Amino acid sequence: MVKSRISVRRRYLLLGASALLAPALLVACGAHGTPTAAGDAAQHSASPSTSTTPSASGTSSVAARPTPGPGAAESSPFATPSQDPTTPTRTPSPSAPRTAPSTTADPGTPAPAASQPSGGQQGHAPAGNVLRHTASGGRTVALTFDDGPGPATGQVLDLLAKYDAKATFCEIGDNAKTRPAAVQRILAEGHRLCDHTVDHPQPMHTQSHQQQVAEIGDAKAMIDAAAGGDAGMTWWRAPGGDFTAENEKIGADLGMKSLGWTVDPRDWSRPGVQAIVSNVQQNLRPGGVVLMHDGGGDRSQTVAALKQLLPWLVAQGYTFDFPQS
Repeated sequence: MVKSRISVRRRYLLLGASALLAPALLVACGAHGTPTAAGDAAQHSASPSTSTTPSASGTSSVAARPTPGPGAAESSPFATPSQDPTTPTRTPSPSAPRTAPSTTADPGTPAPAASQPSGGQQGHAPAGNVLRHTASGGRTVALTFDDGPGPATGQVLDLLAKYDAKATFCEIGDNAKTRPAAVQRILAEGHRLCDHTVDHPQPMHTQSHQQQVAEIGDAKAMIDAAAGGDAGMTWWRAPGGDFTAENEKIGADLGMKSLGWTVDPRDWSRPGVQAIVSNVQQNLRPGGVVLMHDGGGDRSQTVAALKQLLPWLVAQGYTFDFPQS
């Protein structure tokens, strides 16, 4: 009987201890195996990406970080560097004006007045009479060379002579003054001259009226002097094609018309001989005016391109002409 009582007492003691330990064991198990309320909310508000990675058991487990729901990006601990949580998303004001898309402007047309600082008295209204065609029309081409005379001018003249081609040289006044022999050779071989200002200011329209008068007028006087007399210049050309109503009138008052172009292979930037050749071949149309350079820097690519272009022009049936006057 004593043994039986002791066994019953021990049994009750064990049952009591089990009752006391059960809640603690349940809490401990819940911490590792059962999500808390906060964890559930976080998982439901964040949808995992559909990208998955196979687990060792063959099932798929989520590999990518969750994507925050609407409005959650700023506080998400998973924000990428492009989602700086300290920088709110900027939205354009509904009243803010839209910026028009940029376009490639005709090189003979000045930029819109609103985007440029004011220059002379007439502002920078566009010029109305820029010439961009040959004098004869038909299957003709006018070759023009800017920024000379320079070291390459002689080579250009040699090539033109080989194909009996005539061209117009738009000269910088300072360069004409230092290379009068080249100026005189150009005229002696039947080519024409064009005023390209004293020292190629850009952008020209930002200069005062008197500065523009001096750039055009002084260049004309310098080129005439280098030629040994009146060079008979019919045209002037604004640096970069920056023609305005104001400088067009200045040129007209000096007896010269504004000379633009229709084909610009950007040979001044030295894009490669073949790039220059291809540009002219693809963009030239009968009666067009081609812009190239015999001065202002290394013109070896221009000379090499001209060696290909001159026979190509002849083969295409083009004849050489001067611009309209």
